[in-house]
Amino acid sequence: MNKIKLLLLALIYSTQLFSATIPYDLKEQISTIPLNKNSYSIFIQSTSSSTPLVSWYAHKKRTPASVIKILTTYASLMRLGFDYRWETKFYYTGTIRRGVLRGDLIVKAGGDPTLKTSDVDSIVNKLHNQGIKRITGNIILDKSIFRISSKNNSGFDKNRYSPYNAMPDALMFNQRKSTVCVSPKGGKIYTTKDIPDLSYNVINRMKITNGSCRGSRSWPRVSIKNRNIIFSGKLSKHCGKRRVCKVITKSHLSFYYTLKDKIKKSGIKYSGKMKLRRTPKSAKYLFSHTSEPLERIIAQTAKKSNNLFARQIMLTLGVVEYGKPGTLAKGRNAVERILNRHHILERGKTFIENGSGLSRVAKVTAQSLANLLLDGYQNYGHRWMQTLSIAGIDGTIHRRFKYSTVFGRAWMKTGTIRGVSNIAGYVEGASGELYVVVVLVNNKYSRRYGHKIADTIIEWVADTQ
Repeated sequence: MNKIKLLLLALIYSTQLFSATIPYDLKEQISTIPLNKNSYSIFIQSTSSSTPLVSWYAHKKRTPASVIKILTTYASLMRLGFDYRWETKFYYTGTIRRGVLRGDLIVKAGGDPTLKTSDVDSIVNKLHNQGIKRITGNIILDKSIFRISSKNNSGFDKNRYSPYNAMPDALMFNQRKSTVCVSPKGGKIYTTKDIPDLSYNVINRMKITNGSCRGSRSWPRVSIKNRNIIFSGKLSKHCGKRRVCKVITKSHLSFYYTLKDKIKKSGIKYSGKMKLRRTPKSAKYLFSHTSEPLERIIAQTAKKSNNLFARQIMLTLGVVEYGKPGTLAKGRNAVERILNRHHILERGKTFIENGSGLSRVAKVTAQSLANLLLDGYQNYGHRWMQTLSIAGIDGTIHRRFKYSTVFGRAWMKTGTIRGVSNIAGYVEGASGELYVVVVLVNNKYSRRYGHKIADTIIEWVADTQ
């Protein structure tokens, strides 16, 4: 009986606090949503005010999911600046005479999250510009900038080979995705790799059918065993080309085979092998390949909720802040250290884990997120806001708010995993005033009601403030 009384008293207190803390008209709208009031946090504050309009469980630790990416991206902006670029450096040993590199070509990875197939053309052109027509030695890949797990995928959920589960790498390439094109043509089904990557095999067991391109006939069945990607099932001859992207192999292997292929096709003679080792002190610098500016990369990270980019950024911060090699612990500490220079994070209430939010142990408070958003607007204004998804226009909320008064008037980062539905960012009120809005829902019914409560709150700000 005592336990029941205590629960009733706690419920009464919670209801009274709810009524006192949240404006009446908003309380009326969200009180009918069947979520335990203790399972969500709300924070609303004008960017021109020092006092919150709403602060409900703002200091309670919650699982952030991908909302935590704004900690990673904002810390990188504060430490590195909008114009920072990753460098992949190229060196050589031996000599270059009369077009012959008598020695090894060395690729010193810099942790660039965006290195991709089209960049290899630029790299090979730079080799030609150096007058190189033949390489007698090997291609050395130096990945010593990071010291991390060699796993290909995080194993966060059952979709372990999906791109969002890809693990970071010092020599990241094509975001660790292996892409196979599946095409029905002339009574057969053909499978082709998008790059000549010999580190994995494609096994085609599909059968072509005359039925419509619907249901089980519209997409191949895909299974992965070791470094084999196996296609099975039936595919209609009426289907167009299908692109299947999976995390199968090592990123540096995909890079090596692509570089080797393009070197040979460009006319440079090469018959060496790939070696993984550090750059020798005697190596001589050739040139660098640089990434796009950080501003574009953090926008892709936030808008598309790119887990891999967030992981790479956090590891890079660990290197910049604490020195090589970058590790998970250094990355976590770097993000917290950088943000706490501006007193953003509530002490003892944050755990970043991997910087991407693909985690069930990561924690953050609504207050910490709000502190970051207020600081971000004060320091960088709309330039920082534009790195977030814009309501009804792009990113993870390009379909959300499309037919709402919020359309084009909210800049947000979402975060969703099982039992978690979060959103945080900026909302323009009816008066033109800009508000920081954070809604964190950690509840087993968050999938059903998380969007509803968040959208109600965001629309309330847009329509009434």
